[in-house]
Amino acid sequence: MDIKRLHVGKTLSDTAVHNGTIYLAGQVADDTTHNIDGQTREVLGHIDRLLAEVGSDKTRILMCQIYLADIKDFHSMNTVWNEWVASGHAPPRATVEAKLAKPEWLVEMVVTAAVK
Repeated sequence: MDIKRLHVGKTLSDTAVHNGTIYLAGQVADDTTHNIDGQTREVLGHIDRLLAEVGSDKTRILMCQIYLADIKDFHSMNTVWNEWVASGHAPPRATVEAKLAKPEWLVEMVVTAAVK
């Protein structure tokens, strides 16, 4: 089966689809002036958009890995996440504190999902 890549750059692709599975690159906020709530909402919006581009949605997420620059933001991030996640479709998830590539990024999310 072929691999389909979307938004291909020199360093990475935002999306790869193979054998019925969607792989998203780590999603971060473009507007880093926002606090953790704002950055989380923006990242979740990126995830919604990228999944929709390949005909899927958040109910099809198989796994999400969340990286926080500061674990003290866990509660606030989780509040936004819980407002967003589809009822009955909360995926397996891991959340860790990590030094992100840019200090202004507060959260990064990596998603694996199923094609509809």
